[in-house]
Amino acid sequence: MTKTPPPHDPAIQIAATEAVAKAEAAATRRRWINLGEFIAVAGLLIAGGSLYVNWSDHRADQADKQVAAAKAQRDSSRFDVRAVPTSNGAALLLQHDDRHPIRDATITFPSDLGIGSKDTVGDTIDRGWFEHEMLKATDGATEKKTGRLPVLIVLTYWDGDTPRTTCGIYDIGWKAEGGPIPVLSGRSLKLESLHLHELGGSQARLDAVWSSVKPKPKP
Repeated sequence: MTKTPPPHDPAIQIAATEAVAKAEAAATRRRWINLGEFIAVAGLLIAGGSLYVNWSDHRADQADKQVAAAKAQRDSSRFDVRAVPTSNGAALLLQHDDRHPIRDATITFPSDLGIGSKDTVGDTIDRGWFEHEMLKATDGATEKKTGRLPVLIVLTYWDGDTPRTTCGIYDIGWKAEGGPIPVLSGRSLKLESLHLHELGGSQARLDAVWSSVKPKPKP
């Protein structure tokens, strides 16, 4: 026997419709709340990222300024050792600028020349310190001879009120030739130039440089 469905109850239908509407409204509110939370979090992340970028750019600018200031300080305090020969080639005169007066300098020679070290007098490198040794090294040559004599220069100069030191191996350019005033076997030595060979150095390094450039003995 087939059962007859219960009669339609309007109250139940209304209650069900209201329940569905309330559920949909609640779901809509939840979606808006979730969207609002997402927007808020995204805003915080963007603001934080902007703050970090600004902070990072500021640090980079500060670092660049510090590097530039340090470089300017180094450039301002740097002293390049230079010298010019006297007109007769008897000496090299160390040069200084108005900001960096020379206080003192020590010139060290290769060991096998037996000269040792000399302190400058009046900022002068005198050929008398090594003329005999260089002419002896080229003894027997009748033609004009030129060459380089490496020396280690330790020079102290003033940077304002602060003494600073620079050190390097320098090549003294020389020329040996006959002249109207014989010095040794009718030959004399003239100093022509001073050029940086390398910054820093030691006696051992100086001796190594000298061994590669010293005049070869005449057979």
